[in-house]
Parts: sequence; C-alpha cells; structure tokens
Amino acid sequence: MSRIKRKLNAEIITLAHGSGGKAMRDLIDDVFVSGFDNSHLDELEDQAKFNLSDLAKHGNRLAMTTDSYVVDPLFFPGGDIGKLAITGTVNDLAVGGAKPLYLTCSMIIEEGFKVETLRKIVKSMKKTADDAGVKIVTGDTKVVNKGECDKLFINTTGIGVIAENINIAASRAQVGDVVIINGFVGDHGAAIVDARGEMSLENTIKSDCQVLNSLIQKMLEVCPAIHCMRDATRGGLATVLNEFAQSSQVNITINETQIPIRPEVRGMCEILGLDPLYLANEGKLIAVVPADSANKVLQVMQKHPAGIDSAIIGKVEKQPASRVILATSFGGNRIVDMLVGEQLPRIC
Repeated sequence: MSRIKRKLNAEIITLAHGSGGKAMRDLIDDVFVSGFDNSHLDELEDQAKFNLSDLAKHGNRLAMTTDSYVVDPLFFPGGDIGKLAITGTVNDLAVGGAKPLYLTCSMIIEEGFKVETLRKIVKSMKKTADDAGVKIVTGDTKVVNKGECDKLFINTTGIGVIAENINIAASRAQVGDVVIINGFVGDHGAAIVDARGEMSLENTIKSDCQVLNSLIQKMLEVCPAIHCMRDATRGGLATVLNEFAQSSQVNITINETQIPIRPEVRGMCEILGLDPLYLANEGKLIAVVPADSANKVLQVMQKHPAGIDSAIIGKVEKQPASRVILATSFGGNRIVDMLVGEQLPRIC
C-alpha cells in the first residue's frame, strides 16, 4: 500500500516546521520528499541503506566529502544556493576520481523564510542532481529564530566510489607534468560581487556553477594516470596550485597569457583591486597530467560542454620547490603565494 503524502499549507516557515511534529512532517513530505523524488527518501527512515555489492560495482574504495553553503545572495546570475550545494559536493568527489552516487541534504532555515522560495531552491537541487546522475537520499531540517541565521544555510554530504586503477592526489605532481584548466577563471566570484549590488557595477558575468563529473569521466577514460586534480573554489586557481606545489614539493610555473580570463572579470578586478587568480570558481578544475597525455586530455576536454575553453596553462618543474611562479605578460616572473585572508566573504 502506498503511503499517503502530506501537504504543506503555509506560505512561510515557522518554528513549528522544525519542531518534529505534524508541521515538520508536512514540510518534509511536500517540499523535500516530493521535490527530490526517489525511493530512498520515500522510506522516511533516519538513514538510507545501500547494498555493498552495488557500490563495489563501481570500484574498490569509498569516497566521502561534506560541505556547507552560506552564499549571499541566495540567487545569482548562473545559479543559486541549491545548485551550488549539489555542484560543490559532486565536484569534490569527482576531482578525486570518484563516481558520485549519493548525497545527503541538511537545511538550516530562518523563521519567516518563504515556502515558495524554498520550493524553487529544492527544484534547482533536484535538476542539478539529475544532471549529475546522483540521488539525494537522506537529510535533516532545522528552523531557527529570525535573525539567528541569514535566510538559509545548506549542508550536503556526498558518497562516491573510486575505480581500482585511479590514484589522484595533491602529492603526486611530477617534474615534466602539464597543468590544464577547463576554462575561464573568476566567473563565480565576479558574479557574486555583481549580484550583491554593493559596487554599482553593471556587467553580464554569470557564475560558472556546473557539475564536472561527466567531464572528468571523459578525461579519465583517455588518461587514468592523471596525477592531481581539484576544483578551484574558494581561493581560486592560485590556492589550488600552491596546494599541489607544497604537497608534491615541486615548482609550478604558469603563463599569464595562457590563463583564460574574461575581459569583464579582469576589468572588475582592476577596478576593485582584486586578483582574478584568487577569485572563487564553482565549475573549474585544475588537472596535472603527464606530458605525453596532455594533448589527448585537452582534446577530449574541449569536446565536452564543460571544457570547451580548456587550456594548458603551465608545467611542473623541480625548483624552487613548493613555489608557484607566474610568467607575466611583461616577460618577468612573480611568486604567486597562498591567499592571506579572504578576498570576498560568503562566496559559496
């Protein structure tokens, strides 16, 4: 016998929707279970259950990651907090070589939040999860007093499986390797600055918020021996490269003229005194691959919608160890350090 699903008859979220009673059950049934729509959630248990044999079909190691999303504003050109929450967690799994499979979703909602806005965010999450081929299988809901959180915070945890022949780690960069990026840097950070409307800037920059697991699968098919890979979120391209250089005890030299940066992003950075190398991205990966595989990896990336503007931007050298060097367009070199502090708060 199918379970009778409850309907939510409210326009705003109240503290009762986090109390554990009927109002909360109506919210979960009507907004989350119906919105995410899969058999695991329909069970309404405190956990989702999986057969280990089904997971083992994809590989021999389990990958798990978690992240929280507090972006302001909730909606921005190219995305929203819901799309961002799915994208960020899926990509964190995928850049480790994992096939993302399942996500959890926990929401902290401010009293007075509009139910219609919540439905819109859930719909965005569902679409993004479907695009990535993952399921949101369990979650949690909390409601806090007005003023105790800023509208909505989301936490997502992801589980994936890594195939036996994949070994990607920040410590595996080798001298002679090539550095590849899948497109323009800084779009997300620039889009958030513009969406906040604090700078009176007018531009058409959209966030690059997108899932990357399909692109990464294509890359691994032609080069299972990718050494390092990460998505360049907070801290941007510069931070990821420093993490690789320090973990692998190598030097990474990148060429300024080869780094894809939109003129609008570069112009905004010049006005505000920001460095695009440190701006957040939500759909960009940095891969360090063996030199003899670089061209075929680049070609398969450029054929994928998420990698059309992919480019080789640098190489791995021996000295000076643990450094990232930018070969500038003026013919000189400068050190690219780790970001000190935060250029832009609440960017994701």
